Amino acid sequence: MTMHHPALEAGRRRTFAPNLWDALAFGLLFGGLILMVHGGKETLAPLAALDLAPVSLDPAMLPEYALRTTMRMLAAIVASLVFTFAYGALAAKSRRAEMVLVPMLDILQSVPVLGFLSFTVVGFMSLFPGRVLGVELAAIFAIFTSQAWNMTFSFYQSLKTVPRDLDEATRSFRLTGWQRFWRLEVPFSMPGLVWNTMMSMSGGWFFVVASEAISVGDTTITLPGVGSYVALAIKEQNLAAVGWAVLAMLAVILLYDQLLFRPLVAWADKFRVETSAGGPAPRSWLLSAARRTFLFQRVLQPLGAMLAAVPRQRLSFSAPVSQDTRRVVESAWTSRWAEGIWLALVFTVAGYALYVIVAFVATELSLPEVIRVFGLGVLTMLRVIVLIALATLIWVPIGVWIGLRPRWAQRVQPLAQFLAAFPANIIFPFAVVAIVRLGLDPDIWLSPLMVLGTQWYILFNVVAGASAFPNDLKEAASTFRIRGWNWWRKVMLPGIFPYYVTGAITASGGSWNASIVAEVASWGDTTLRAHGVGAYIADATAAGDYPRIVLGVAVMSIFVIFFNRLLWRPMFTFAGRRLRLD
Repeated sequence: MTMHHPALEAGRRRTFAPNLWDALAFGLLFGGLILMVHGGKETLAPLAALDLAPVSLDPAMLPEYALRTTMRMLAAIVASLVFTFAYGALAAKSRRAEMVLVPMLDILQSVPVLGFLSFTVVGFMSLFPGRVLGVELAAIFAIFTSQAWNMTFSFYQSLKTVPRDLDEATRSFRLTGWQRFWRLEVPFSMPGLVWNTMMSMSGGWFFVVASEAISVGDTTITLPGVGSYVALAIKEQNLAAVGWAVLAMLAVILLYDQLLFRPLVAWADKFRVETSAGGPAPRSWLLSAARRTFLFQRVLQPLGAMLAAVPRQRLSFSAPVSQDTRRVVESAWTSRWAEGIWLALVFTVAGYALYVIVAFVATELSLPEVIRVFGLGVLTMLRVIVLIALATLIWVPIGVWIGLRPRWAQRVQPLAQFLAAFPANIIFPFAVVAIVRLGLDPDIWLSPLMVLGTQWYILFNVVAGASAFPNDLKEAASTFRIRGWNWWRKVMLPGIFPYYVTGAITASGGSWNASIVAEVASWGDTTLRAHGVGAYIADATAAGDYPRIVLGVAVMSIFVIFFNRLLWRPMFTFAGRRLRLD
């Protein structure tokens, strides 16, 4: 029996009129659309417009430059997400694809941004001749190459460590691969993926100078943005302009932290895997405001319903065949001769690619120079090993402390994003002046610049791992009074190990990538060089010497692949087999 009484129903009445939260939501929405239109129309201008309005160090231009840079980074992050879902899923679900895609990912994350720019600028410009859009796409692609790889590694790691009981539950309910992907695998990956997306957005600032102030051989193009503003300020030794650029970066980071990442972190918290009550959930004022709106929710309800229906569709990408045919195909696909054909094809393609590289390099370079470049690669590798070890000792305890305290994580999050986004290029002038005045060895004291922008991969992944650590396991450890070193060795380190390995792989690859800007530092007319393959690539890129660019990038890729194969990949496999939350 249902009772109706005004006193009982008073508390359940909802107003059906727009409220102040609706005004805030629509104001933010239309304000964002207006800014996007304003910044987007500049990309359709003729290329000559860049010469008519060159980059200025006037601080009044920084809001415009910050808008252009932020739009490039948001476009790159969207492209990175699409790449992550496609590439990471294929690598995790197909063993044969994994044999090729994971080493390729190792190579891609080791190729410096300038290495991509050297070969892509002309191609993108030819797509839209005489238009700024072609150069904009080249800049977006360069930022994409600094964002996509760690997101892909994070998603791949999550797919390889999905708890078996959850996977068996989806199979019991006979979910298709499409449904399992969107209703289990993507939600399970969300805590780590959101933090890595945050790191990618911040890490993109590290290479924004190289992507907006493009200089390859005789081709020099400068796009309006914070990166080109910083490059001009460093060139003219204008410390006041550098300070204004840092303030503009801080303002932008605070804005997208409040409007984008804090809502995402609060939303992703519901995907944590645990069987007991968790601690205080992260909060977002924007997410709370959106939930209090009425008209805004009603307007977006059809779009939300459409998006919610997509994961529920029983899509299948395999043709309907009989059981006998399916068994024959599966037997042939998993047979030894199919495995042999696949391996032969992979080695043939790899051998041909190596032959093309050797033939191209051999046109102008001799064997002694190749040996010398391998020696430079050894020096850079030693720097990477020492720096990653130091970053691990510093940031793993700090990341665990932050991740286990959601309230502190919310407070530290903007600061960590700002530090991760802070371009090392701004610190280079101070490093150059200090090294010259104190008579220090550049081979040693330029090295820390390599890890300034990449150490945060370790911190952000450890924070993500500690945040996603099941509360019931923490309660069990407390009940059994596991403390001190035993707590680290038996509870927390195994729990965050898969996340740490993901962060260490990307930090290692990012440090190799950063060597191209860290082993050559300049301030005005003073330039310091450390011996390493990064400095070799930087010099070759500045000279437009393509055979030496190819040689430097190839040597760096070889070192990264072997380093990952011998160290990080066995650790990753161990984490996937022994440290799953099953």
